[in-house]
Amino acid sequence: MDFESIWNYFPVLFKGLQATALISLAALSTSLVMGVVLVVLGRSQFRAIRILTRVYTEIILGIPVLVLVYVIFFVFPDMGIRLSPINSGVLALTLYYAPYMAEAIRGAVNAVPEGQIEAGLTVGMSRWQIGSRVIAPQAIGVALPVLTGIAIGLCKDTAILSVISVVELAFQTKQVVARTYAPFETYIVVAAMYWCMLSLFEFMMRMLERRMTAYRMA
Repeated sequence: MDFESIWNYFPVLFKGLQATALISLAALSTSLVMGVVLVVLGRSQFRAIRILTRVYTEIILGIPVLVLVYVIFFVFPDMGIRLSPINSGVLALTLYYAPYMAEAIRGAVNAVPEGQIEAGLTVGMSRWQIGSRVIAPQAIGVALPVLTGIAIGLCKDTAILSVISVVELAFQTKQVVARTYAPFETYIVVAAMYWCMLSLFEFMMRMLERRMTAYRMA
């Protein structure tokens, strides 16, 4: 194995890693917000809204993310909607992962004992106060492990965006392999870069989870 030639292209791979991290962060933020919206809509008093939310969730859960990427990037332009490769990728990941986020959040909210909500109403707390002071602090701690796994999956799926020429780590990896003819060494380095980035993210999320669930130790 000769890693010397790969080292010369390390700045290119690192630039791809930076793009992967930024795309992951953008898609993670938007999908999390959309997940919260889906949870709220799923609890709407209007039956039609609840049905539409459930239909959207079922459709997304039943198709591969690659198909969604192709639809947004290649089909949407025929409908007059043209997006850049990066925007198409972020939108696809957002639409795909939002239902998963919503299911994790919904399960966490349902895990909060109903008696605590009733107690909050009894002492005169508003719905907003109950949500922010009673439900949210407990639900976040419950949802974090699941959301961490979903976020890691989202980050890995950014590699799919190389099929629409998004210049992230997987795209840059193909370019380096084509130039060096050293696929084994290149993919070892890239695998290590993915592992380091995701391990750091997982460590940070575990620290956050411990902080959010410290009340259980009290």
